[in-house]
Amino acid sequence: MEIKAIGCEPLQLKRMHIKDGHTLKVYQETGGYESLKKAMNMSQDDIINEVKASALRGRGGAGFPTGMKWSFVPRQSPKPKYVVCNADESEPGTFKDRYLLERDPHALIEGMLIAAFALGAAACYVYFRGEYRYLIDIMDKAIDEARAADIVGKNILGSDFSCEFFTHTGAGAYICGEETALLSSLEGYRGHPRMKPPFPAIEGLYACPTVVNNVETLTAVPQIIEMGGKAWQELGTEKSGGTKLWSVSGHVKKPGVYELPMGYKDLEKFIMEDCGGMLRDDKKLKAVIPGGSSVYIMNAEQIVGKGVTMDYEGLVVGGSMVGSGGFIVMDETVDVMESTKNLTEFYKHESCGWCTPCREGTDWLVKIFNRISEGGGRPEDAQLLLDICDNIEGKSFCPLGDAAAWPIQSAVKRFPEDFKKWLLNKTNGNGVVANI
Repeated sequence: MEIKAIGCEPLQLKRMHIKDGHTLKVYQETGGYESLKKAMNMSQDDIINEVKASALRGRGGAGFPTGMKWSFVPRQSPKPKYVVCNADESEPGTFKDRYLLERDPHALIEGMLIAAFALGAAACYVYFRGEYRYLIDIMDKAIDEARAADIVGKNILGSDFSCEFFTHTGAGAYICGEETALLSSLEGYRGHPRMKPPFPAIEGLYACPTVVNNVETLTAVPQIIEMGGKAWQELGTEKSGGTKLWSVSGHVKKPGVYELPMGYKDLEKFIMEDCGGMLRDDKKLKAVIPGGSSVYIMNAEQIVGKGVTMDYEGLVVGGSMVGSGGFIVMDETVDVMESTKNLTEFYKHESCGWCTPCREGTDWLVKIFNRISEGGGRPEDAQLLLDICDNIEGKSFCPLGDAAAWPIQSAVKRFPEDFKKWLLNKTNGNGVVANI
């Protein structure tokens, strides 16, 4: 498993290979909590303006500008304010946040404290996915270390600033990665998404102003305060500042977590050189899902020789999205109909059942995929899949419906031969006869 920076000095990953990098002692020896001290001598507006200048965009999938999100929190409010970390890393193909939580938990604490100081929040919550329970022990120990050093709790670093930290675990529900469903779960309710507006910045946790950011986003904040927003932005592009972590898996020789500057050129070079090229006797590249399973799948023709840049704008031009940075590489032996069927089963299983298009639509999609894989495919099934996706996309209560539709839409349109073999010849892309 590779954990390294390509094309830049390691920022997010700089403590990944340091012994005991998760401890307060090592964190402070490597510059930890100096950014917090600096921030506490700045005004709230100045901190938010630095984050705006950095062009930091949410690393959880949506890519919304972080500084702008913070600025939506009302300055004067009779209600308490909260900072919530979304550590519900459940997107298939994404595992970068796990390493940050495991090996550099104090970076998250520092980033959240800076956010809390800037927003006037008196409490921070870290919400872990159910399968990450072992990471809560690491985070709780880090919080205890910070509290013993007067970095968490009352009168932080001898100042008037006080902020408490709490950890909370979900129960393994993908839907709780959506920020309002996460807040419902954090309050003790079933993890259902909420109607927006009001947005969490106005009415979030306990109907109070709340900022929700993911792990990678918040661990970038100390770097921004240390370097200055403009300097951090210049590591990337004008609209996609800084560096980005990518969780690389699939058919490459060097899977792992990579830190790249935003705007890195190019996607093909990253696969074939930086990640060591293709596995299995150097098979040819067939497909890439660049941002986790809920973004458009790309075929080799969209990548090879195209110079696709790895940032929010470049990947949209290339035909997909950054998403959560879950980078899945597939070689020529993969049957895209079968891989898409697998993803569809995941979304059907994880649908919360709240709204009809998603609840019923994902169920029908799985039924059609099952019929096709059992030898009952029909020529019109490709269009039927697209029609059902059209009735889900943009018509569901939360983005899970879109996440279920986009992989299918792109797979059917960009890999028609893989579907034709099943629908016309009852065989998969490798010539295996369907189980009739």
